[in-house]
Amino acid sequence: MKLPELRIANLVAKVPIIQGGMAIRLSTARLAAAVANEGGIGLIAASGMPFDELRYEIQLARKLSPTGIIGINAMVAASGFAGLVKTAIEEGIDLIVAGAGFSRDMFGMGKESGTPIVPIVSSAKLSRISEGRGAAAVIVEGNEAGGHLGTDRSSREIVPEVVAAVKKIPVIGAGGVLEGKDIVEMLRLGASGVQMGSRFAASVECNASDELKKMYVRTKKAEDVVLIQSPVGLPGQAIRNRFVETVLDGTVPAPKTCDACLKHCSHKFCLIKALERAQQGDVETGLVFSGNNMRKVNEILPVKEIFARLQQEVSQID
Repeated sequence: MKLPELRIANLVAKVPIIQGGMAIRLSTARLAAAVANEGGIGLIAASGMPFDELRYEIQLARKLSPTGIIGINAMVAASGFAGLVKTAIEEGIDLIVAGAGFSRDMFGMGKESGTPIVPIVSSAKLSRISEGRGAAAVIVEGNEAGGHLGTDRSSREIVPEVVAAVKKIPVIGAGGVLEGKDIVEMLRLGASGVQMGSRFAASVECNASDELKKMYVRTKKAEDVVLIQSPVGLPGQAIRNRFVETVLDGTVPAPKTCDACLKHCSHKFCLIKALERAQQGDVETGLVFSGNNMRKVNEILPVKEIFARLQQEVSQID
């Protein structure tokens, strides 16, 4: 099979792969630019970044990939969401991907600036609403995805429903996409492209610590990845470790201070700080979000090699 191009508004990606925006600071300029240079769409994870840091990352990504497609991913649940979107638009970002909630305001910001807005959705209903509001595409995440989840259903069930529900915009399948056969499966379900997070989390260019990357590769069993309740009010999929065990049994220590980083928070634990600890290498008391197919990742590879292998795998499928 030959991979098609992915068209979102006036953007054309030669390879129909969007690299998931993984926070906190896993998906930074180096990873996004590497993906864009291979013909995919690279995303900088903006959540948890001060505005000046986001500006720097976008500018760096542009230097590393002058002609590639660079976007941001931001959590709608974050207090600074609107400011992150505004900052990215000011820097001339190519597109905005928004998840962990739904914002009607972002569509107006996108329309005013001509920036494509791509919400992450988990139902045909929300897809229709998004298209009506002006979404340039929708990313459909099912229960296979890492991080915050909006459904307990598989993306393989939801993607065909969304394809049937929308009229003109492309549908991108996400969740559990790690290999060439997964890409082909999504395309045959009617998707125009895929979003991949876990495979790029375990890449050389990912901004995760070495300890965190080793943890990805050590994840070998389905039961190593579990669902927890995130302080944002959504379930989240994460790798089982000491911290996750305390969340599951209710003994996780409550935060002593609060930066009001979320619009609504249960204050059960600090999401941003827990993700930051893992990114910096504390993989036992940090939170490690992961898709449920991370066990299929056996090695840390450069982005160029990941793309080469995926395209080779796809080419061998009739």
